[in-house]
This record gives sequence, structure tokens and C-alpha cells, in this order.
Amino acid sequence: MVRQINIKSFYEKLFLLPLLFLFVSTLHSQNLAQQVKEFDAYVEASRKLYEVPGLAVTVVKDGKVILSKGYGVRQLGTNLVVDSKTLFACASTTKAMTATCMGMLVDEGKVKWEDRVIDYLPEFQLYDPNVTRELKIRDLFTHNSGVGNADFLWTIMKIPSDEVLAKMKMVEPSYSLRSSFIYQNIFYLAAGKVIEKVSGMPWEVFIQKRIFDPLTMTRTFPLLSQVKDANQSYPHHLVDTKITVIERTNADEIGPAGSVWSCSDDMSKWAICMLDSSKYAGGRLVKATTWNELFKPQVMVTASQFYPTAQLTKPNWKTYSLGWFQQDYKGSKINYHTGSLAGETAIHGQLPSEKLAIYVFGNLDHAEVRHALMFKAFDHFALGGTTDWSADFNSLYKKISATGDAAEKKIEAARVKDTTPSHALTHYEGIYTHALYGELNVSLKDNTLFFNLNNTAKATLAHWNYDTFRGYYEKRWWGQTSATFAASAAGKIQSVMIEGMEFTKK
Repeated sequence: MVRQINIKSFYEKLFLLPLLFLFVSTLHSQNLAQQVKEFDAYVEASRKLYEVPGLAVTVVKDGKVILSKGYGVRQLGTNLVVDSKTLFACASTTKAMTATCMGMLVDEGKVKWEDRVIDYLPEFQLYDPNVTRELKIRDLFTHNSGVGNADFLWTIMKIPSDEVLAKMKMVEPSYSLRSSFIYQNIFYLAAGKVIEKVSGMPWEVFIQKRIFDPLTMTRTFPLLSQVKDANQSYPHHLVDTKITVIERTNADEIGPAGSVWSCSDDMSKWAICMLDSSKYAGGRLVKATTWNELFKPQVMVTASQFYPTAQLTKPNWKTYSLGWFQQDYKGSKINYHTGSLAGETAIHGQLPSEKLAIYVFGNLDHAEVRHALMFKAFDHFALGGTTDWSADFNSLYKKISATGDAAEKKIEAARVKDTTPSHALTHYEGIYTHALYGELNVSLKDNTLFFNLNNTAKATLAHWNYDTFRGYYEKRWWGQTSATFAASAAGKIQSVMIEGMEFTKK
């Protein structure tokens, strides 16, 4: 028996389909608008909780910007409001961009991830000649070269990038090649030099032409020296219990590791591109296979080198790809990376399975509200959950800070009182040197020793106990330091140890 079709009913239903679709679409839009409104309020409440002067936040989902907004002020004590075009330091979120630049050259057949670095940079020598010989291009991005943190090469020295790389030959390894993980900025600088060697363009020109221009990121700058716009944020730090504007850190000499400046509007474009396998309106930055390689886990990250937030998010695994930290969260993989310079913060977080990403800029030193907003965005716009990550992470980091304060008190308690220096203070004066760390000038001023390391790190240290002197850096946000002198067998002052670095008197 053939069932007859009710033509009238059929056309009535057909007519109603577009209306139904419109209704569902409108309902979805209204729901999303409400979600954005709620998250917007959460951001501002979180900013106040963490006492961050200013934030800029963008959230993208399904290829669209659903939020790009500024909160608070660019500079404490002013009415200079943050907006979606305010410039902030991207800091180490730059690393993912540098890895993408290398991926482009891989696509063009000009370099391979498994190529030896020395074949492109024969002048880049490491302490262990075997590591120099075996180091691959991939290793420049994965923090497992065996060389520990060497940021002193650009933070306490004013030397050009080529000299920074040259000094790496004197940095002793902390572990064997590819056997562990210690975060390392200098190898990204080396990656930038490879990009320059292979492309014929300095890294800052390459990244501008190959990423920022195609994505129309018109308010993104590879180097701080290029930032002239008045609409920029200022760094803040807690100094003597007061949030204070501090001197800006210039990371241009290690540019590929962390010198990019941008705004939330532009980072929306970068986030959408990275979520969509590097596609943009005019094409794609890298091939799909290379994009997959950029996000493929490359190395396991040790607990001590991962973010303390893992204490609460409790991931089952923690990895690093090419410019991204990774972990599992509620059954999904997330890719993210923070950026930190003195007084300036950033985070770029992605939840690829939900086509969701967030980027947060801040202008208070290590304001971990960035982590809170990232996990809250993942919950609020995709995974569900009511955890107040701002409150929870605020408590976590306060405990960490309290641990640091307790350590300081322990040091103070260990001080042996009523001791005197073994020599007259004039005997400690002089120039102390080290082939790797540079030159330390110690002079006497008002019965106190003044330390000048490479004319960059300066501190005034008073006698503490025996031959140890202690006090604050001139840049007070650097905190306190101690210097301990040692004498030769003949009884003359011959060396001084400060921040784990030993200098010998000329």
C-alpha cells in the first residue's frame, strides 16, 4: 500500500523550516550574548580581585571574535583606559610565532626539523661538543637541550644577540641532551638566527612579512623599539606592598623568544588562524601536516617546570610541543603558553576540540588571573562547570607567595648576629671578573658596599654576617640579594659569590 503525501502539510512544514532555523539561531545568539555578558563581568571582578591595573582580553569561538575588550587602566593613577587596541608585551607567547616561521621554511624545503643546527650556524657552539654536533633544529624549540636557564646573558648584561649566542659555549649543561626539560629562552634566539640565515631576512622582518602582514595584524610589532604608539600599557610591580609603575624590560636582543608587542584585536586574528590549521582569508601560513607537527607533543614536562596551576587542574599528562605547553583538561587537550616580563603578563590558551581560544594581556607582574580567565573561558563557553578559578588560583598563589616569605624569614633567622667583616671594608673594593658573567665593580659608599654588575644590575649591600653582605637591588622589584666574599690562603680578599655566580678579583 502506497502512502499518500499530504501536499498541503508538506509545504507547510517546508515553509516552517527556515523559521525554525531562524528561531534556533536567534536563541543560540541570545544565549551566546548572555554568556559573553557573564564572562565580561567575571573578567572585571577577577581584575579587581588580583588588583591588576589593566587587562585586555579576547575570546574567539568557531572562527569568530566573541569578545575583545580592555579593562582598567594602562597606568595606575591615570585615567588612560585600556581598550582593544592598547599595546601590551606578548613576551613568551612570541615563541609559537617563531616556531610557525620555521614551519614555513620547512614547507618550502629550505630546512628540516631534523637538520643539525651547526650546519646553519657553525658559530653556535655549546659547552659539550657532542651536543653541538647533535643538536637539531627541532631541539631549539623544545627546551630539552641539556642547557639550563641562561637568562643572565640578556638580563644582567647589555650585549648584542650574537654575543649572547657566543657565550653559550661557556654555559655548562644541567643534564644530558633530551633527557629532561628546563625552560630555555636563548635557543629560540638561535632559531631566529637560523630563520635569518635560511630566508635572507632578519627574524623581525620575516615575521612581519610572513605572519603579521598576511593576517592584517596592523597593531603588532616584532620589537619594542618599533613601538611608538601612545596607546600602550605600562608595567607594574608590587614594591614594598604598593603596586608601582616600574621600568620596562626590553627583550629585543632575544626577540624570537619574546619581543613581540600587540593588542587584543590583533591577537584575535592570530588565535583564529592557529585554531583553523593556520588558515586565513588569503590562504594558510603552513601546510596542514606542518600545523599538526607544531602542536604534536614533543617532550614530557617535569612537574617542577610546569605551571603551579596543575596542583588544582590535576592533569594526567604535561607536554611541550613547538612553542606550546600542553595538558589534558576535562578529557580534552589544551595548548597554552604564558608570557612574562617584569611587570607584564600574557597567556594564549586554546581548546582545539571546541574551536575556542582566549588571549589575555595584563600589566601587573605575574598576575595569575591570566590562568584563571583561561580555564574559566574553557568551562564557560565549552566544557561546563562552575569552578571559580579566580578565587581558587588566587588562594593557590597566595600560599606559594607565603612559602617564599617563609623562606626569606628562615634566611633571616639563620643570620649570626654581632659578627664583623674579616677585613676593613676598603679591602672588599675592586673589580671582579668572570669570563661568562662579565664584570662586577664593588665600591664603598657611606660605609656600605655598592655592587655594579655589568653596569646593569646594581645593588647596595650592608654587612649581614661574617663576610656576607645583603641588601636590595637598585631596581627594588628585583628583591634582595646576598654577596659572600672569600679570601686566599694569604688572607687577601680574592673572590665574591653573588646569585650563584663567582667572580675573581683582578
